[in-house]
Order: sequence, then structure tokens, then C-alpha cells
Amino acid sequence: MKEALLYEKWEDNTIVCHLCAHRCTLHDGNTGICGVRQNQAGTLYSLVYDKVVSTHVDPIEKKPFYHILPGSFSFSIATVGCNFHCLNCQNAEISQWPKEHFGDLPGSQMSPEVIVNAAIRNHCDSIAYTYTEPTIYFELAYETAKIAHAQGLKNLFVTNGYMTQEALEMIHPYLDGANVDLKGFDAAKHQKLCGAKLEPVKETIARMRAMDIWVEVTTLVIPTHNDSDDELRQIAEWLSNVDPATPWHVSAFYPQYRLTHLPPTPAATIFRAVEIGKAAGLRYVYSGNVRGGESEDTWCAHCRKRLIHRWGFSVQENLITDGKCPACGTPLDGIFKS
Repeated sequence: MKEALLYEKWEDNTIVCHLCAHRCTLHDGNTGICGVRQNQAGTLYSLVYDKVVSTHVDPIEKKPFYHILPGSFSFSIATVGCNFHCLNCQNAEISQWPKEHFGDLPGSQMSPEVIVNAAIRNHCDSIAYTYTEPTIYFELAYETAKIAHAQGLKNLFVTNGYMTQEALEMIHPYLDGANVDLKGFDAAKHQKLCGAKLEPVKETIARMRAMDIWVEVTTLVIPTHNDSDDELRQIAEWLSNVDPATPWHVSAFYPQYRLTHLPPTPAATIFRAVEIGKAAGLRYVYSGNVRGGESEDTWCAHCRKRLIHRWGFSVQENLITDGKCPACGTPLDGIFKS
């Protein structure tokens, strides 16, 4: 265990956690909504500081990041726990573990130094804090990110965006990019789907861009939940107002966890969402996990030359030169190698 960051002590051993937007009030012995931060006699502890439950070397496109070091590899880590309870969670066996099991939390002991060394040893250019929710293992992510930054590695959050301004300001000097799940634009449906409010997620996206953290956004298009043209248009127009350079990944839902009664998202719906995003003024809209067409590739926003050709998570061709289109010289939005 490690004493947690970002909490406030009250009387009678009560504390308030200021890590995520839930801002849990915890009496002695209570654990937060995340399941991995516990008040012990008036001190808040992280129960997963060095308990890494998953590590993998992934193509950075799998996160997905299409505008950060395309074609590179990212060392991906996670602990158990999450501050959302998404009914469609594809990693529920680890994200919901503390809520669905008793006893000690699983994981292999890995210090920040060990994680960074593993990333370098595996020829990764970045570390992705992913699979569950990096905010809930913030102490591990924060200390790892500082070491990684000093070693020239990029730090990337794959996140639900439910962190507080305090948490974001603390990690900001070391956080290069984030892919934020924007699960819809209807507040009531958002609350029902994942047990959390919509507005803090929107605030995080806007705040990250204002801090010059590179942001890509993923929306899983779920039938009957967020697949109407109207809601997709609201998402796209809002993102375009925040920053039209924000890549928007629209992905198809497949029945899993507690939404097995819903059908998969038709490919036609995803391609329709792509066109809605473009019409709203977004420069880069991608079809996520649906193959076909031009929406896997990256195109110059000025002259429409194809700059990156992808098949799935594999980069087949990358024509970007010094971060620019070789045909017209227009800079491509994102983070690229010289």
C-alpha cells in the first residue's frame, strides 16, 4: 500500500478523495467507488500502487492513437479497479474485480522503475496507462510518468476522462496525450450506462486541449443508446467547437458483459457517423474497429493527399515528413517523429 495523493482530511477520521469527479467521502474503513482507494484510520491509501495486473506491448494504433508516433509500440499497463461501472465493459474481469470479488487484490509487483525499464527493453516509444482507468492508479501512473518523461518516452492515458482538475494539473507536465471515451451526449443515458455524470468528461476534454495535451476521442456507438444521427451530430459539433483537429474514433459495439441483449452495431452506422463527423467540421474521423473505405487512413486536411495508410492496427505506409504533408507542406496535427 502507498498513501494516496489528492485527498483532504476531515474530523473523525473522515476523508474526501479529490482524485476523480466522484469526490468520494470516506469514513474510516470505507473504500471509494473505484474499489482500490481505502480510508484507514484517517489516511487514504492506494491498494494497487505496485500491483500491475496486465502488461503488454501494443501497436499505438490499438489504444487507439492515430496521431501520436504512428507505427510505434506502446508499453501498456493496468491495475484492477475502475471508477465507472460500464454495462458494456470489455475488460470487466479486471476493471470490476474489486466490486465482484472478496480478498486481496490481484497483480504482480512492479515499481515505476521496472515499468520504464520494461518499456525501453521492448523498444517502446511510449507507456500507455490503459485497459482499466489510469486515474484510479494515479500514484503509480504519476511516478512512472515522471521517470518515463526523463527517459524520453511519451506518456499516454486511455481514460474515461473523470479526473478532477487537481489531478490533471498534477499529471500535466508529464502527460503527452490522452484518448478519452466520450460515451454519448445524453446525460441521463450516460449515468445509466456507466454510473457517472457526463459534464466532467466534457470538462476534462476541453481542459486537456487548453493545457496542450494531445487528445483523441473514442465513441463506442451502441444501438439504442447513442446511435441516432442527432446525438452523433451533437458529439461531433461539440468536439469541433473544442478543437476541429481532435481525431474522433467511432467504433462498433459488440454484445458483452451486461449488454448481451443488444445487437452489434451495423457497419453502415459507423460509416454514417464518420460522415456526420466530417460534416461537423472535424478534420480527422476514423471508423475505429470497422474495416473498409478511406476512414482508416489519415489524409492531409488541406490537399487531401493520403498520408498514412492503415489496415487494422498496422501502418502500411507513412508519408509524413517532419510532421508535414510532403505534397503541400501543411503540418499534420499531432505528435510525430522528426
